[in-house]
Amino acid sequence: MLCTANRTEPRSERRAQETHTSLLVHVNDVYATRLCTYNVYATYTSLLSLFAGNLVTEQSGKHLRAGNAFVQQAAHLRRHRGRHIKLIAKSLEKSIRNELKKLQKNDREKYGKFFDAFGTQLKYGIYESFGANKENLQDLLMFKSSFSKEYTTLEEYVSRMKEDQKYIYFASGSSIARIEALPQTEMVRDKGYEILYFTDHVDEFTMQMMHDYNGKEFKSVSADDLGLETEAEKEEIKKAEEDNKALFDFMTEKLGGKVKAVKLSQRLKTHPVCVTSEGALSVEMEKVLSAMPDEQAHTAKAAKILEINASHPIFEKLKKLYAEDKKDTVAEYADILYSQALLIEGMPIEDPVEFTNKLCTIMAD
Repeated sequence: MLCTANRTEPRSERRAQETHTSLLVHVNDVYATRLCTYNVYATYTSLLSLFAGNLVTEQSGKHLRAGNAFVQQAAHLRRHRGRHIKLIAKSLEKSIRNELKKLQKNDREKYGKFFDAFGTQLKYGIYESFGANKENLQDLLMFKSSFSKEYTTLEEYVSRMKEDQKYIYFASGSSIARIEALPQTEMVRDKGYEILYFTDHVDEFTMQMMHDYNGKEFKSVSADDLGLETEAEKEEIKKAEEDNKALFDFMTEKLGGKVKAVKLSQRLKTHPVCVTSEGALSVEMEKVLSAMPDEQAHTAKAAKILEINASHPIFEKLKKLYAEDKKDTVAEYADILYSQALLIEGMPIEDPVEFTNKLCTIMAD
């Protein structure tokens, strides 16, 4: 039986404070009552190890006296630690998972409160095991989505997928409001596909370890290929990029390695520009790594793509300036558009003063 406290501390205080959880455990037929206190910031897998190998008889800061029988059994447990740990861990893992699934099914409100407090640890359980705990934990995960502001499970998302939908789409950001304002979501929304909202820093890392859910692959709305375009649309974009190859190559060169390429967007409808990425490291993951204290993590950079809306007036302006050989102005436009795309993503720009000066110069012309 797993019992969780009704009151949990705010997320910011969880590292420093402990939440009490009571377990009723039998060890070799000896009943150990109301074990134990554990630090809720531990991961799910670490939690099982804690239960299995480091049982603490403590509650409300006061040590409890274990009976002589339990002490004897604990000594026996230490002598046969490996076999007992595996048995206890397996039993606890199954019991905890089953109880959480029941709570999720029968009382979504209470499970939502549990997930608010412990959801990050469940995700870490998948990430830190390199996906080995995927099958055990994936159905316990929940996310907000474009379908509803309430939590939804992956199973519920898949049940709502349209017949022609290939992927489980997600978008990442610091808040739901910021995610819903992202230009990259336009095309997916227009197709009527649901988007999972990833607001936790570990979300994308966890999804990379999972790769898919029941055969449905996860796909970021910022990925280079969303799989939404028709063959005719792909051919149209390809032709337009070939016709303007010199312009895009020039803009890429003037951005000095900040982007891998500049190209026309297949996902933008009303917004002029956005930044996407190629490869395993996304722009959002780069943001997370850049915020870490480890200096080495700051060197990890996403392979950014600056995408321009072919239907927006800014594209016609760029073509006109390049045709008139006003390359210095085109270079300034490229830098401004790139900085705007970073700001939309919630990323810092290298030189805000230079950005505002260039913007004012363009406005004054």
